[in-house]
Amino acid sequence: MTRVGTLVRRNFEPLILSIQVIVDLAVVVLACIAAWAMVHQVDLFTGVDTDSSYALKTYQEIFSLTAAVCLLSFHWFGMYSPIKSLLNVEEFKSVAKSSVTAFLVVSTLIVFLTHTNAVPDPEGKGVLGALATFGVKLHSKISLAVNLDAMSRQVLLLAPVLILVFTTISRFVSFKVIQGLHRKGVGNRNVVVIGDGPTGQSLQRKFLLVPTLGLNFVGFIGADKSRVGTMVERSRVLGTIDELDRLLGLHKISEVFVALPEAPEQEVMNLVTKLDHLSVNYHVVPRFYHLMSYNVRIENLDSIPLISRPERRVSVVGAMAKRTLDVCVATTVLLFGAAFFLISAIMIKRESKGPVFFRQTRVGRDGKAFQLFKFRTMHHTHCGDELAPQNEYDPRVTRVGRFLRRYSLDELPNFLNVLSGEMSVVGPRPEMPFIVDTYNTMDQERLRAKPGVTGLWQISYARTQSIHENLDYDLYYIENQSLLLDLVIIALTGFAVAKGAGAY
Repeated sequence: MTRVGTLVRRNFEPLILSIQVIVDLAVVVLACIAAWAMVHQVDLFTGVDTDSSYALKTYQEIFSLTAAVCLLSFHWFGMYSPIKSLLNVEEFKSVAKSSVTAFLVVSTLIVFLTHTNAVPDPEGKGVLGALATFGVKLHSKISLAVNLDAMSRQVLLLAPVLILVFTTISRFVSFKVIQGLHRKGVGNRNVVVIGDGPTGQSLQRKFLLVPTLGLNFVGFIGADKSRVGTMVERSRVLGTIDELDRLLGLHKISEVFVALPEAPEQEVMNLVTKLDHLSVNYHVVPRFYHLMSYNVRIENLDSIPLISRPERRVSVVGAMAKRTLDVCVATTVLLFGAAFFLISAIMIKRESKGPVFFRQTRVGRDGKAFQLFKFRTMHHTHCGDELAPQNEYDPRVTRVGRFLRRYSLDELPNFLNVLSGEMSVVGPRPEMPFIVDTYNTMDQERLRAKPGVTGLWQISYARTQSIHENLDYDLYYIENQSLLLDLVIIALTGFAVAKGAGAY
């Protein structure tokens, strides 16, 4: 490996974050210039302004202030954290929050820092008089040398909108580039899991399922010498905990995941102390780790930490906003998709016998059953409660059905269920009754929310696996659901559909 390659590998995250800051700055400046150009119809290639009184230099100070505030806001909302959330949904939410915050801050600064002709009152006395005099002098030192009368309010309002749009697109591209680099092994960190039990195997599946995490799973470290060298699913047990120091150096391990939730507390604490002495980054899967999938509150009773779940209340405003979004999206899809519905119906009927729509009983919120509508994609003799097709060559699927399933267009009739209130646009995917009958206590949590046409699981790498085997996606959504999160998932769904990342 060359020196440059070694430097990039060792400093991948700081390098990426530094580049991201530069890209964000460029994007914000570009958005501001684009706002000015769109309002004043400037030809950016010739530099000719249709109105010389609105020259770009008029906005120079305001745009510079906007860029500085945006970068600070991005940092404040965690957009430069190396730790990424599930499918980067929190990062996209942060883009929206930071853009709105930056607009409010810049607007406030413009109001309070615009130059005035105020002068200190020579007759001001007392503490208030002194403070007023100090305030006037301070304002004169830090005031903005801008003339709001020489600026277009349209530019000042359009700029934050374009900043939101441009930054969202930029971040989406950045995530894809970083994921591509990780997929090729660039910047990946070698990791091991201590503990080859069910919890450790769950971590292994996550590492292998999502290579874009940037984690190169090397293998397990166990406690039983007789298991050293054996395979656990697709990975090997490298050695025992007694050999930890040697194994970390031999395999150049950057991070360790301790997956021993059932182990005695003292055993885990001894292991953590050893990892501290070895100066290696580590993460511990806690006891009752399923409980941590919820939004929990950490409290203290004197020196004893307590974990509790806040009272779960559905906000009336939030519920109304979600229902409004559902009705608007469903109505729009059904109206603008009417022609497609007709064409699909004709093609389905021409290719094979049977109904246009496939109806199936699914279980919704609070365990209530309802009839799910979809376009029929299989020959009518196979439209029962059978296993879903596992590949694109499944003979049960028709040619038209194969196309519809690839682009998830067979789900469009689901919006009829959305209008009727049985489903939502975003939520956990509804399961069939015989699967719900096998749910354990944790699985039952999926039924707390109204099922959705799309959701986190549908746009994840795990979408090819069974829904009930990927509970963490639904739990994350249920515990963090909001109108903003719904909008982010809808946008990501649009990208997934455009890519043709649907079912077989």
